[in-house]
Amino acid sequence: MHYTIKQLADLSGVSTRTLRHYDALGLLKPSDFTVAGYRLYGEAEVDRLQQILFYKELDVPLQEIEKLLEESQQDVNRLETHLLALQEKQSRLQVVIETLTKTIEEKKGGRKMSHSEKFEGLKKTWIEENEQKYGKEVREKYGDEVVDSSTDKMMGLTESQFQQMQETEATFIQELMQAMDENDSEGEHAKQAVELHKKWLCYSWPSYSKEAHLGLAEMYVADPRFTAYYDKHRDGATQFLRDAIHFHTK
Repeated sequence: MHYTIKQLADLSGVSTRTLRHYDALGLLKPSDFTVAGYRLYGEAEVDRLQQILFYKELDVPLQEIEKLLEESQQDVNRLETHLLALQEKQSRLQVVIETLTKTIEEKKGGRKMSHSEKFEGLKKTWIEENEQKYGKEVREKYGDEVVDSSTDKMMGLTESQFQQMQETEATFIQELMQAMDENDSEGEHAKQAVELHKKWLCYSWPSYSKEAHLGLAEMYVADPRFTAYYDKHRDGATQFLRDAIHFHTK
């Protein structure tokens, strides 16, 4: 069975404009064309579009989706991975929804939320997102006991400590950008960035060691997902941070 672009759009809920965009990117090419030159899509394209939409629901960029689709064929294991990731996302959203619902009830004169309740949902979401993105690699490098202890420490942070942690990260990024402006990973701004990075880590790390800090810096540049976290601020930020950590952590 074949679908026209309009029929596939109606079937999937994706606009015809988006399908044309996917075609232009090479992400979803039609299997054939009518004599009038209209796109036609077959069963393989329907399955591929389903995969694309699964990844989009997980906020994976289109360029990365194309790479993932080319790496391996769809199979049951891949679908199970999609399902698990979506279930984890659903769990995170449910925590946020519950916290927001309690906040609305409080604003309407209902039960007053404790300070810890207001931030518990945010902390859980932050932890679960990091576990999904980086958990496997971090657990392989540092072990389950260390990671679980870090999670426990994060969940034990007070409202004030959690805010301070977020503020520390923001200030760290500012210092890192200033150091990059100077193109000096050995200068004062770079030194301050490394100190703030250490301070930020210590909000969740059970204990600090220079060796662990250096190891984390290497992981940042070795894994594209870690690299993307800092390079979103500026290209090359992860490598610059790695160099700064190696110079100032001695």
